[in-house]
Amino acid sequence: MRMKPKECKESRVVRTSRVFPNDVNNHNTLFGGRLMSDVDQVASISAARHSRKECVTASTDSVDFLHPIRPSDSVCFESFVTWTGSSSMEVFVKIVAEDLKSGDRKIAATAFLTFVALDDNRRPAVVPGVIPVSDEEKKLHETAPMRAKKRQEHKAHSKELAAFLTTGKARP
Repeated sequence: MRMKPKECKESRVVRTSRVFPNDVNNHNTLFGGRLMSDVDQVASISAARHSRKECVTASTDSVDFLHPIRPSDSVCFESFVTWTGSSSMEVFVKIVAEDLKSGDRKIAATAFLTFVALDDNRRPAVVPGVIPVSDEEKKLHETAPMRAKKRQEHKAHSKELAAFLTTGKARP
């Protein structure tokens, strides 16, 4: 049973924060792990807004670091659902760094994650389709099937590798 599709804007999340000294690495740029944690948080809200269900992260397909984020920058995370399967949702996250003194803005990173909506029994639940409206949303929606195919191939390779790996403790 398919639900009524929703526009991307219905799942949009925008969060802006500062970069503090405890957020930076030894290069005095935003620590990648911190950025990835924030990406997962905003993306999970987009998935929940779209599905109105509990959601779990199925994969982080990519996080592409394009420009360093410095302590003089603010960081704006913008996420929304770009495409859906029957129970899965692709969420795009755009990370914009803004120099707070000059006002210069740049795309610092982009990310794609996949979430699965769950019903009350923790089983995959049907999710609504997506209606892209803006040019950006249309482009992301149009190119989503290609990314979905790559995800499926990557997952198959990961399962193949996992079957080969051992679970025993490493010996010193």
